[in-house]
Amino acid sequence: MGIFRRGLSKTRQSFFGRISQLLGNTEIDDDTWDDMETLLIQADVGFNTTVQVVDALQARVRAEGITRSDQLRDALKAELAALLSFPPALDISGRELSIILVVGVNGSGKTTSIAKLAHRLKNLSGRKVMIAAGDTFRAAAIEQLQTWGERIDVPVIANRPGSDPGAVVYDATMAAKARGYEILIIDTAGRLQNNYNLMRELTKISEVSGKVVPDAPHEVLLVLDGTTGQNAIEQAKSFQEASGVSGVIVTKLDSTAKGGMVFSIFHDLHLPVHYLGLGETIDDLVLFTPEFFVDSLFDDDDQEN
Repeated sequence: MGIFRRGLSKTRQSFFGRISQLLGNTEIDDDTWDDMETLLIQADVGFNTTVQVVDALQARVRAEGITRSDQLRDALKAELAALLSFPPALDISGRELSIILVVGVNGSGKTTSIAKLAHRLKNLSGRKVMIAAGDTFRAAAIEQLQTWGERIDVPVIANRPGSDPGAVVYDATMAAKARGYEILIIDTAGRLQNNYNLMRELTKISEVSGKVVPDAPHEVLLVLDGTTGQNAIEQAKSFQEASGVSGVIVTKLDSTAKGGMVFSIFHDLHLPVHYLGLGETIDDLVLFTPEFFVDSLFDDDDQEN
């Protein structure tokens, strides 16, 4: 819980803090609903999600006869929590080699998230993890992964910049099988210019891994930059079409005051959030926990100060 509170402090102190102030200082009237709607949208909860939350909250107020602002605050937390769910376990068990494809635009924190995920899976599950540097378009991405691999003692299979990413993925998959590795995490390019190229490149990588390991990739994780808010939601729709995304990692939530996009991911994209990036260290990729997340947006200690 502590890392959630620290990582979400900017969000808590900004828009959601203003919502708490609104609910702590006013009677419930038409202005309350207008102000709440505005603040939720400003917090990047998204228009459609905000409308659903406010409508459900108004219905709850009528049904339960809520009159006090503290009751309304608890009701809002309940409605927001109802949008979320605990993520399912990653599909990385019960086979010789499980393959995780990681997608997302450049600058989203994708490469760093891959390293943190590899570190987490290696340390917490005790499994042998390998990384494939499939983003061959960027020399910096390859070098960054190799540097991370040395730090966390995870091998990185790479080729020279500009090489065929499909060939890198094939080599990495064969190497992982030959060396008895249990999880292969594949980085992918994030600078493709249109949906057609995106579809073609990601489909090719999926097909290559599937030729070596049945039903691969077994997970497709989309990395979204929490600081970009609703723009990230639009990016996600393209990746959903192109690669069959199975879950989301939201990064940089410690750097933004707009953590509400997490609710849009569940409501608009119907995808689970598996992990949150809540800091700069290797251990700051944390399992998404709905209760901790919502409670950290409405911190009682902050209310008293």
